[in-house]
Amino acid sequence: MTALGVAILYFGSFLAIGWGAKRLIDRAMHRYGAALDDVHDQAGTNRRPREMFLLGAWRKEPYP
Repeated sequence: MTALGVAILYFGSFLAIGWGAKRLIDRAMHRYGAALDDVHDQAGTNRRPREMFLLGAWRKEPYP
């Protein structure tokens, strides 16, 4: 039972911090009228495709 409690505290704190950060960023982006599409548009069409590791899998970004 002690291990379960420690795991809940450990993983729960990471989930709570991540959830709070997401809410904070969403609120700031809504306040300033920014959207993720705007950020992608700022990168431009000449941006090279990147390989990245996302959620346990390698993926390549397509050309915009």
